Amino acid sequence: MEDLFSRKIVGWEMQDHMRKELVIAALEMAVGQRKPEAGCIHHSDKGGQYTAVLFGERCARAGITPSTGSKGDCFDNACSESFHATLKKELIYRHTWSTRAEARTAIFEYIEGWYNPHRRHSKLGYLSPVEYERAHRASASHTATAAV
Repeated sequence: MEDLFSRKIVGWEMQDHMRKELVIAALEMAVGQRKPEAGCIHHSDKGGQYTAVLFGERCARAGITPSTGSKGDCFDNACSESFHATLKKELIYRHTWSTRAEARTAIFEYIEGWYNPHRRHSKLGYLSPVEYERAHRASASHTATAAV
């Protein structure tokens, strides 16, 4: 799950299936990391795992509003699709792993060791997600101090 403010990946899970438990686990990680305020929106496609009652209930408990675009409309989920394409091009298609555990470790290292802290994004002024959030906090802190 991607925070669209900073393009930071804040929740992810890897399983051998695409059932609701997969996206609920990723949502749990994202909620644990971000503790979103009520009114946060979760954009996704119309996959059964995202339209499952349990996923909707978990979103509701976290104050998150699920949003899916109309059929054939890719715009709500475009950023997520872009991240997955990048992950595949930069990692998945370049390597093979002997076990699912090795692949999971490689994906963790890619997200937490490369993508979030170092991979630059044109939409973020060529900062990484971590750098962008750090700059935003510093700017907000400076603005708050200047206003006092």
